[in-house]
Amino acid sequence: SGAVNTIATNTTVTGDIKTETDLRIDGILKGNLQTNGRLIIGKTGSIEGEILCRTAEIEGKLNGKISVSDLLTLKSTSVLTGEITTGKLMIEPGANFTGNCKMDEQLKAKSK
Repeated sequence: SGAVNTIATNTTVTGDIKTETDLRIDGILKGNLQTNGRLIIGKTGSIEGEILCRTAEIEGKLNGKISVSDLLTLKSTSVLTGEITTGKLMIEPGANFTGNCKMDEQLKAKSK
């Protein structure tokens, strides 16, 4: 549908989010997130919890688990602490990642 949900800067959401469309987070989410769309965590964005999505681009902070069926991009400003499971991974120089990463061929097949 082309719709994009947004959690703006200076906004904190506590609880789980489930959506079928794209989501951009520039504020704070303390909870789990599931989307069949694309997730963008902006430079001021932060998530503490578990994420399940199709694609993700992280510029801000993530503390938890993330499972991405297609492409996960860690931008140079990103700070990720936790576990990654993804079909494809792109990490820019300067990105900070502490934890485990698993490349899952089955996720790649599901995203096609």
